[in-house]
Amino acid sequence: MNIHEYQAKELLKTFGAPVAEGVAITDASQAAEAAGKLPGPLYVVKSQIHAGGRGKGKFKELGPDAKGGVRLAKTVEEAAAHAAEMLGNTLVTKQTGPAGKVVNRLYIEDGADISRELYLSMLVDRTVGQVAFVVSTEGGMDIEAVAEETPERIHTIAVDPAAGVTDADIAKIVEALKLEEPAKGEMGTLARQLYQAFTEKDMSLLEINPLIVMESGHIRVLDAKVSFDGNAIFRHEDIAALRDTTEEDAKEIEASKYDLAYVALDGDIGCMVNGAGLAMATMDIIKLYGSEPANFLDVGGGATTEKVTAAFKIITADPNVKGILVNIFGGIMRCDVIAEGVVTAVKEVGLKVPLVVRLEGTNVEQGKAILSESGLDVQSADDLDDAAQKIVKAVKG
Repeated sequence: MNIHEYQAKELLKTFGAPVAEGVAITDASQAAEAAGKLPGPLYVVKSQIHAGGRGKGKFKELGPDAKGGVRLAKTVEEAAAHAAEMLGNTLVTKQTGPAGKVVNRLYIEDGADISRELYLSMLVDRTVGQVAFVVSTEGGMDIEAVAEETPERIHTIAVDPAAGVTDADIAKIVEALKLEEPAKGEMGTLARQLYQAFTEKDMSLLEINPLIVMESGHIRVLDAKVSFDGNAIFRHEDIAALRDTTEEDAKEIEASKYDLAYVALDGDIGCMVNGAGLAMATMDIIKLYGSEPANFLDVGGGATTEKVTAAFKIITADPNVKGILVNIFGGIMRCDVIAEGVVTAVKEVGLKVPLVVRLEGTNVEQGKAILSESGLDVQSADDLDDAAQKIVKAVKG
């Protein structure tokens, strides 16, 4: 689960992290009052969407010369003018895709005199099974580009969970970021605050880009991106309350109601598979034969007819889907249950695109019989390779 920047900063502030004053707004009429509450004389008006690259993004409704989704203002009036132009418009960044995201919220924040921009994030480093800090002197940039072009400037410091953040860990972070006092001393405090926030709130990612050193020499969290482990949200009612469903795909929200693992993609072949590994292989082979998957959808090992029906409805609700591939290897999941779910869903919502079904495993013959006797226009496949070729051929005509 992701949250907005302003929510992340409010959360980090409760752990003592140095964060500037700011006010979130949802209506342009609130902008002048919000900016007036801040010290000034510099204000930053930030679009609040669940995507990066906001500053370099472009609004669909505005001309190509218009400013992006993060703007500086030197007066309250200028901040209000920016807010009026940004709210309600669609911001397109490298992470939103061409469709972009509508800006429903803004964060007006007190400006800062920046001396240096640094990068700091925390994640679970699965290579060592520990939470790790990832730091670089190249803050404010695309960290993927830094990793590709100058990987030596990225440093990873794993934290022993039994010891927590030690002085030795802090020394490595300070050295990697080339910090001097007072930032050097403040980094130790901040590192421990961030580690506490990460572990106590079951975060999966905490990214601060940039972490700045101000002209005064002090450090400040200038941006914050936080994601949480969805499997642990039940432990945090306060975090669950921060969820903004307007930033999520409606199909993904519907899938979560049925405990389906669903992620919308940009392709035209809908996939319904049991098992994450098989789902990945299915998407790979669709690409191999020249098409693109429209989704990742894992119905799980113990799916019921109701869940399969819901999954099929979610796939067909995507207007980009030009064909559907059902790929089931029955172990715990029975092929006849999948077949019943497909038949039920098609009878409820209809079938307007080609459908290829590959069944193998438990009760496979019963499953195939259910499909063949249903009267539906379904192509059966012998194996995954055969299934992928058939659905790609059907979609491409």
